[in-house]
Amino acid sequence: MSPCSVIEECAEFCCGMMDNQQRRTVHMASSAADEEPQPGDLIEIFRPAYQHWALYLGDGYIINLTPVDESPAAAVSSVKSVFSRKAVVRMQLLKEVVGGDSYRINNKYDDNHTPLAVSEIIQRAQLLIGQELSYDLLGSNCEHFVTLLRYGEAVSEQASRAIGAISLVTAAASAFSVLGLINTRSRNRPF
Repeated sequence: MSPCSVIEECAEFCCGMMDNQQRRTVHMASSAADEEPQPGDLIEIFRPAYQHWALYLGDGYIINLTPVDESPAAAVSSVKSVFSRKAVVRMQLLKEVVGGDSYRINNKYDDNHTPLAVSEIIQRAQLLIGQELSYDLLGSNCEHFVTLLRYGEAVSEQASRAIGAISLVTAAASAFSVLGLINTRSRNRPF
């Protein structure tokens, strides 16, 4: 298996592929949504190998993080964006960012975190448009960015899942290394 395919599989696992039940609440960009996003809403966009997060500003516009080294159009669906080290804050039309993918309004942390006032969320978001920020899949990703705007606290369930998956892979690799070492020692015995 090539390193690229391992990375893509890890991104798919770590960043949270959704199950069929979740897909039922999803909207396609081309279809009329049952529920229209409101300013300050978190928008979860389902990419082929990961979820991208944005914050709805109003009038069809969102704010989101995109890789610095790619055009906004190319960054929309690139798995490469998950592994970028720098990101730029962009205001874009929701329908352009979603493209052929699907999305849903997902204010999933509202039960545990109190959203800031919508006017404060929008003001904070607008101040960041065009700014270049550091990006880290585990510590400072697009979900962290939009939850920081909405709640004043950066939260990312997909980063927590990724850390858990990385720990599992590390433990498995360690176990295989130990087993390989034991097996090698067994073969080298003279009797």
